[in-house]
Amino acid sequence: MRATGTTTSTGASAGARTVRSRLPWAVIGLWIVVLAVSAVFAGKLNGAKHDDAVDYLPASAQSTQVAKIQKEMSGGSSTDLVLVYDRAGGLTAADRAAADRQTAALEKAYPLAGARPAAVASKDGRTLIVPVSVAESAGKPEDVVKAVRDRLATDRPAGLTIDVGGPGAAQGDAKEVFASIDGTLLLSTAGIVALLLILTYRSPFLWLVPLAVVGVAAGTAMALVYGMVQAFGLTVSDMSSSVMTVLIFGAGTDYALLLISRYRDELRRVPEPYEAMRAALRGVGPAVLTSAATVVAGLLCLLAADLNSSRGLGPVGAVGIVCALAAMTTLLPAVLVLLGRRVFWPLVPAYGSPSRAGRGVYRRIGTFVVGRPVAVLAASAVAVGALALGIGNLPGALHQDDTFTSTPESVAADHILHRAFPERSTQAITVVVPTDRAAAAKAAVSGTAGVAGAETGRSGGGWTEISAYPAAAPDTTGEKDTIERLRVTTTPDHGLVGGASAQRIDTASTSSRDSRLVIPLVLAAVFLLLAALLRSLVAPLLLTAAMVLVWAAALGIGGLIFGPILGFHGIDPGLPLLSFVFLVALGVDYGIFLMHRMREETRGGAGPKRSTMVALESTGGVIASAGIVLAATFTVLASLPLVMMVEMGLVIALGVLLDTFVVRTFLVPAATTLLGDRVWYPGRPGPAAPTPHEGAPAPAPVGAP
Repeated sequence: MRATGTTTSTGASAGARTVRSRLPWAVIGLWIVVLAVSAVFAGKLNGAKHDDAVDYLPASAQSTQVAKIQKEMSGGSSTDLVLVYDRAGGLTAADRAAADRQTAALEKAYPLAGARPAAVASKDGRTLIVPVSVAESAGKPEDVVKAVRDRLATDRPAGLTIDVGGPGAAQGDAKEVFASIDGTLLLSTAGIVALLLILTYRSPFLWLVPLAVVGVAAGTAMALVYGMVQAFGLTVSDMSSSVMTVLIFGAGTDYALLLISRYRDELRRVPEPYEAMRAALRGVGPAVLTSAATVVAGLLCLLAADLNSSRGLGPVGAVGIVCALAAMTTLLPAVLVLLGRRVFWPLVPAYGSPSRAGRGVYRRIGTFVVGRPVAVLAASAVAVGALALGIGNLPGALHQDDTFTSTPESVAADHILHRAFPERSTQAITVVVPTDRAAAAKAAVSGTAGVAGAETGRSGGGWTEISAYPAAAPDTTGEKDTIERLRVTTTPDHGLVGGASAQRIDTASTSSRDSRLVIPLVLAAVFLLLAALLRSLVAPLLLTAAMVLVWAAALGIGGLIFGPILGFHGIDPGLPLLSFVFLVALGVDYGIFLMHRMREETRGGAGPKRSTMVALESTGGVIASAGIVLAATFTVLASLPLVMMVEMGLVIALGVLLDTFVVRTFLVPAATTLLGDRVWYPGRPGPAAPTPHEGAPAPAPVGAP
């Protein structure tokens, strides 16, 4: 009997060893298959992106309907260009002859839409413009613009400035900038994360493991997003794709920091790497899963948005977070187990050795906070609240000419146009009306206050196009008022008003509506998830209120630096909503790590002060490391040549740092100390469950460094 039992036990142990040796290889093999399949589709995502302003808008917007009607007209939609000839001393006969030759050459080289190009000279004789509408069949806007510029450069009289502007040129310049984003962003983000991991782990090898795993997660996410585009018609822009990349690297590295930190502590307690990893996953799993679920829930709230770019960002970002979570909780553990302790060289965590993690700084901070909670809470709240006052200094809506951090040719051309033709805008407002009402509609358009002139253009599909030239410059209050009046005056003739300026107005209006709807949804989703995890109503309320304050302060800092320091003349309409979603969803992660640990201490019998001190000491280091990594990855967006990306990257990065080193370190611990057990209302956490193995060492704290 005893021999049989021994045989059975030996067989079970052998079976367990077999599972331990094979499971990591099986997980890696599965990911190799996933990566091989993903590689086929990930590269196709670039071709599925949409970055035109009209693609961002809902189908109900007038400017969207106008763009759709234009596509159905003869020649389809067009690339609208303005050739701008300028000489400081006044145009010469040779300059005008060159303009005529070039215009004639373009008429032969490209199918044109609308009226034949006609030159218009400025009153001072210095500038000549030629509006040209190239039909859609000629090619993509960016290709057409580049080819036209190359043609004009070959026949340029000395001293004559020739620029290509207009909506089509602006679109082409934007496309060129977007085309360079993916590679720059990926390399910059990977470089920043690699540097921070090297500094964190001080190992020549360990940093490569999480970096490689997060790269696998990024490739998998790109393939899945491409599949969603094909299956569901999801709108993916370069902005949403860029944010997804940053999210994967930032959140994925945060998860890796938590897991590796706990795994390193477990290796000192457990002789087998496999068992140490199991213990590490059990320890950090609930916090990591809840934090990922919070981010995903917050992002999916964007599905309620009307703006296609915001609505598309929700599932795109959620896919990125899910892929990062999956890779960091399966592939990363498998690789680390196979590499064993030596991956930590030269700081190898030997079995039975004491922890080398230094927590002295956060121990002193914890003592200070619980010793003076009223002063700490008041000082931190006043400081963060004062920063939030900077919101009043935020610039207005971002104008088309201010979209780029540098000055592309289309913007330079617009500046010349504004100077040469101050009496009216050179950017037409497009009005489409039923053809049988075109005459009456043109009369109504011409008689509208603020319209300097109107011209009838193409017809097709039962519609006629009217170009209305406002007296006010583009992106001004005067132009906006003119567009609103045109929408009223053309209503009796069933007219629709669109064009580049109308698209920006519709975008701002839709963004405002989305903010009023999505922000409460995000707050509700985050609150409910926190309530479920912490089994409290007060603690989730405290964390969500703190994150709203952080968001306001981050925008306030933006108000202090965007205009006065960076020289930006406006903010993107979607910045408040998107920064709110990311700061609340991502920032609550750190609150989860802190409050979850505090709750565990309370369940163990610790009082409010003791639980706050231990939670701050235990999680402070890893939260600081994770916050720095996340902020650094979002700062990479500031290296891109688009003002909206710079603004978003800086606001989110500043908010994360503010949350990490002020709110999560001082404000929240001080508030929990003052609230005491009331923070767990309507109940107090019960006693902790007994340890599963009698005499086993107590596990390291959740998220301990």
